[in-house]
Amino acid sequence: MRLTRARLQGIYRALHRTYGFQHWWPARAKFEMMAGAVLVQNTNWNNAARAIAVLKRERLLAPSKLAGLPLPELAKRIRSSGTHRVKAKRLRALSRWLVEQGGIAKAGQLRTDELRRSLLTVHGIGPETADCILVYAYARPLFIADAYARRFLSRLGFDSVTGGYEPLRVEIESKLDEGAGFFNEFHALIVRHAKHTCRAEPACERCVFVRRCGYTASRVTARRTAGR
Repeated sequence: MRLTRARLQGIYRALHRTYGFQHWWPARAKFEMMAGAVLVQNTNWNNAARAIAVLKRERLLAPSKLAGLPLPELAKRIRSSGTHRVKAKRLRALSRWLVEQGGIAKAGQLRTDELRRSLLTVHGIGPETADCILVYAYARPLFIADAYARRFLSRLGFDSVTGGYEPLRVEIESKLDEGAGFFNEFHALIVRHAKHTCRAEPACERCVFVRRCGYTASRVTARRTAGR
């Protein structure tokens, strides 16, 4: 099945009716959001939030402060986020990049394509993390084609998902001309649905898409075949 503007908008509306506004990203300031995007890599949000709380408590949650902090000191403070030595290098690299750019606001003066390319040169910042920062810190209209989105759209039967992160992101953005608020909410809703219903072992019986989901239909067929 092909991705179309009408289908994508229909998916958004169905998710929004089911879950309502998600009010993402759960951060009070732009750098807090950026740090969270790094710290949440390969862990859950609660672990990342604990690390952020430590940095805030010690008044370290600022690019200028983290850029000069020795890695062992930074790693010790973000231990709860998991792989803390790896993430310390990434978080310090992001902080130094922001300082080199002249600060968060100055970096935000770049065009979206320039800002994305620059972010992707930062150690430990891949496409998903870069796009999260662009959407939630800089309010840019990008689709975050993460594993949750690919699993969900693949189960609905969309062929484009097999191409991976970048082709799917580009295709969906080419179909939608909505603003940053739409993409902010769309990603948050997909994550909510993926965690609540469309999990690795899905709860299809409570899914709003149960009547049009190819994955659900294939499961039903397999059960019927097995029962013969």
